[in-house]
Amino acid sequence: MPTAYVLLNSDLGSDESIIDEVKKILSDEDIRYEVQGVYGVYDIVLKLSSDDAEKLRAIITNKIRKISKVQSTLTMMVIEEQENL
Repeated sequence: MPTAYVLLNSDLGSDESIIDEVKKILSDEDIRYEVQGVYGVYDIVLKLSSDDAEKLRAIITNKIRKISKVQSTLTMMVIEEQENL
């Protein structure tokens, strides 16, 4: 199943509002997700899974990356052929 991990950097103190916005965006989509605030280089980790890899890419590019107060993102697509090794 196509899966992506998205690491987000946010404006200082905006983590909770970004997480709320991510949940709002993804509640309207047919996508499984987990979102967590984290300590370290990045502020938020988002895991997305869908049956449609192109849909994942579109949501990340056109919705997640455009959330106000998101400074930068790093997206990692899972290598599906290695999932069952």
